[in-house]
Amino acid sequence: MADLTSSSLIDLSTPVTISQRDLLSPAVLMSLGLFTFGMEQAAYDQLSRRIAWRHEQNDRFMARPASQFAGPGEDRVSIAGEIIPEIAGNYGALTFLIEMGDSGDAFPLLDGLGTLWGFYRIDGLDQTHKVIMAGGIPRMVDFSLELSRVE
Repeated sequence: MADLTSSSLIDLSTPVTISQRDLLSPAVLMSLGLFTFGMEQAAYDQLSRRIAWRHEQNDRFMARPASQFAGPGEDRVSIAGEIIPEIAGNYGALTFLIEMGDSGDAFPLLDGLGTLWGFYRIDGLDQTHKVIMAGGIPRMVDFSLELSRVE
């Protein structure tokens, strides 16, 4: 992983690690591996989850297709929010998420109450830089993180 402590115009502070005390803190919305979503890192304001089940079908003559339950399908989570370092979050959080995605690993996803949702991989991260200041530095970054459950 890259050194996130280098000094530059943007504060790339080291990511906050999670402890049991912090896990049930109201400041922690959710955690993905050692990354915590919250006011200090990256708070989200939208979370959506789509869970699917597989049903295989066979065509039949003069009847509707026969269907059989084949097990669980995809389980996808989408997390969207914005980082405004003057108020909440830091740009180093997005750098850390990119590095997690580059690893190709699956990470445990836990909500703020400590409930394990499963192990998820990072499929994509969209960023939109807004209110650009001198030097090309954004005052706000909208982000959207796409996760898929793995077994």
